[in-house]
Amino acid sequence: MIITLIVISVFATGTWLFIQHPQFGKLPDQDQTLSFQNSPNFQDGEFKNVSPTRMITTDKSFFNQMYDFFLKKKPRLNPTDILPSTKTDLLNLNPEENILVWFGHSSYFMQIDGKKILVDPVLSGRASPVSFFGKAYKGTDVYTAEDIPEIDYLIITHDHFDHLDYQTIKKLKIKINKVICGLGVGAHFERWGYDAGKISEKDWDETEELGDGFIISTKTARHFSGRGLVRNKSLWLSIFLKAPTLKIYIGGDSGYDTHFKEIGDKFGSIDLAILENGQYNEKWNLIHMTPGQVLQASQDLKAKRLFPVHSGKFTLAEHPWDEPLKEISRLNEDVGLNLITPIIGQKVFLDDTTHTFQEWWEGLN
Repeated sequence: MIITLIVISVFATGTWLFIQHPQFGKLPDQDQTLSFQNSPNFQDGEFKNVSPTRMITTDKSFFNQMYDFFLKKKPRLNPTDILPSTKTDLLNLNPEENILVWFGHSSYFMQIDGKKILVDPVLSGRASPVSFFGKAYKGTDVYTAEDIPEIDYLIITHDHFDHLDYQTIKKLKIKINKVICGLGVGAHFERWGYDAGKISEKDWDETEELGDGFIISTKTARHFSGRGLVRNKSLWLSIFLKAPTLKIYIGGDSGYDTHFKEIGDKFGSIDLAILENGQYNEKWNLIHMTPGQVLQASQDLKAKRLFPVHSGKFTLAEHPWDEPLKEISRLNEDVGLNLITPIIGQKVFLDDTTHTFQEWWEGLN
């Protein structure tokens, strides 16, 4: 009994010391948390989804879940081949081009109507706080923070490690003019040395005019937040971005729900919907979407083009690495949406709706 208590004590102490590392960020302080009381989305000391949302929807025991996740054989979780990529010089772009460049997973750069926008950049080579999990696939980690130009708007949809990367954010600090994120996420940035005056924290259903014809409207998503042992002390977002010539929906991470149709009905036809398509599982089917749900959400949004992200760089779930893109492409044969599926680093021309893409994952192991 004494030995067991010692082991538990040592483990607990080691865990506590580990999560003191700066990469875990910082929870909002008491004054910030008090200010959240004005939000209808903050209840009982944490942020809540609009619809009741269980994180885990299986009835399996915790032990069986851990066995499935770590020990059950799951074929082709990671590619053995080097994935294709190219490298666009982001430091010397034609300022007249409206383009998107994907870095893999949910990280991408956009130049729209002269503004440079960066979303959820993870350029450190991994998407977790530990080296043995969430390592980037071979061939996908071709961009670093040094390749990123000065950014007008850094958009962070939520604070999970695969969307908010400590190493990348620290290196980008001198290049970022404005951070747009959910309530409570700014505490991480302040711990990492960012000026609070550059951080715009948002609740759902807020609108901000950014100038030069750019307007953001922060919208709901069905997900959760947290970088350590505590969940939902900061808010997760989706974002509708209206630029002078384009309307873009940045979905972040979200399970399927009625908010997609509500957004589509409110804003009308959207030029591009960027929706998560990967890291799904029947055990957490309320907080991530399957490929079929992604297609439905895009239709709900009245999107002219769909860019499925959240795959192609990290393994964080139990499906084969290429299943998300294979499955959404297969299902789309009956739906007929305009799919954007670039390789990492490829220019996507946002004004060219005839731009087509190869199914680059075919034939790769």
